[in-house]
Amino acid sequence: MSENLNTTNVDLYNEDLAPVPQSERSWTTWNYAALWIGMSLCIPTYMLSSSLIDGGMNWWQAIFTIFLGNTIVLIPMILNGHAGAKYGIPFPVFARSSFGTKGANIPALLRAIVACGWFGIQTWIGGFALYQMMRLWFPALETLPQVFPDSWSLQTGPAICFLLFWLLNMYVVYLGVESIRKLLIFKAIFLPVAALALLAWAILAAKGLGPILATPSKFANTAEFFAFFFPALTGMVGFWATLSLNIPDFTRYAVSQDAQIKGQIFGLPTSMTLFAFVGVVVTSATTIVFGTTIWDPVVLAGKFDSKMLVSFAMIAVAISTLATNIAANIVSPANDFANLMPSKIDFRKGGYITGLIGMMIFPWKLIADPSGYIFTWLVGYSSLLGPVGGIMIVDYYFIRNQTLILDDLYDSKGRYSFTKGFNPHAIAALIIGILPNIPGFLMTIGLMSKDVFPTWITGLYHYAWFVGFGLSGWVYWLFMKDKK
Repeated sequence: MSENLNTTNVDLYNEDLAPVPQSERSWTTWNYAALWIGMSLCIPTYMLSSSLIDGGMNWWQAIFTIFLGNTIVLIPMILNGHAGAKYGIPFPVFARSSFGTKGANIPALLRAIVACGWFGIQTWIGGFALYQMMRLWFPALETLPQVFPDSWSLQTGPAICFLLFWLLNMYVVYLGVESIRKLLIFKAIFLPVAALALLAWAILAAKGLGPILATPSKFANTAEFFAFFFPALTGMVGFWATLSLNIPDFTRYAVSQDAQIKGQIFGLPTSMTLFAFVGVVVTSATTIVFGTTIWDPVVLAGKFDSKMLVSFAMIAVAISTLATNIAANIVSPANDFANLMPSKIDFRKGGYITGLIGMMIFPWKLIADPSGYIFTWLVGYSSLLGPVGGIMIVDYYFIRNQTLILDDLYDSKGRYSFTKGFNPHAIAALIIGILPNIPGFLMTIGLMSKDVFPTWITGLYHYAWFVGFGLSGWVYWLFMKDKK
């Protein structure tokens, strides 16, 4: 507990939400760089880049889009990280200064639900890796009777493996975060090696980098390119839009502001771009070698002939995915759910909630094709998180001038209680920032025809994060500028 904090309010405080004392902050520049290297080296990063190739980009267009998107999201990442490093507070507590002591549950839950989605996606990837291995040894797994409705697009064999991997994740949640440390070490060693092995295979199979890098863009003209580029860029920003909000969960342990700023600059854009390059090269090589674009590395590994090679690769992917899933997609939402009822929800219960929601979102549908992955999932949730980021940054830098009163963040009757614990100005700004993106989202998922709204309105969805971030931030400033 912080030496300077005095509170007995169990509705707003527990040890996980308390400020980290300066004496206990030990993360250096290299810790943050290592964090981002570890977070970036994951299967979804690979799939992110390869999906751009599958969508029609050539190699340098895809790499540039990813680099630009991660450079843009780095800005709110560093800005929001400042409060964590200065005050030692996690994201749900930081959000209280703008949304209110109770209202902070709104951005916390938005962030948590997205993390549940990522948990489901990672769990599906790990489960499908197990399926790719087990079907080699048990061919009958491929021909099991169909038990799910056709609308679910879910085969019985992959579903069984998905459930088994989900149960393994829940068992690790039961054991606690400490049990994941050895898996994280394995991940840090294996994934770079696997990435280099895949890169070597791609270069050899395609007879050099030349044929790979010579693969042209599929866009007939500039207009077609930009029609894909802008929503793709929004998707790239959306990829880490979650962390750009809850980065205080990590920067609260920083030894200094300098450490979190330099660590993130060194770690995020570079590792994302380099690993994405592997995805681009390998995906381009599949077009040359197999005559079709394979953007899922788990599907690609399943095409090799050696049972032992595929088995080793799939077990390694599963273990690596398990480590990433617990570290990146369980810890933060578990804290967010705990913020709802600090005295009743602990890490374990928060983890179980995350697991159940992650299963219910049908993750296999989200990543079934590139358009669903980028335009529905990544762009869709960026339209929710962009407005939250805009409000929090405007509040901290332009309304509070980077000055917060710690005791009041944990006081239901303090200055951040606003109106019965809610800041109506923040909630109104959030809604206003989300509204312009709703028509485009409904059209994208097929619930609304194209002619209901003018094209320029539905087209705003392609810039969802930027529209929401800018509009909500500006409206919030208008509401709050005279209430400092």
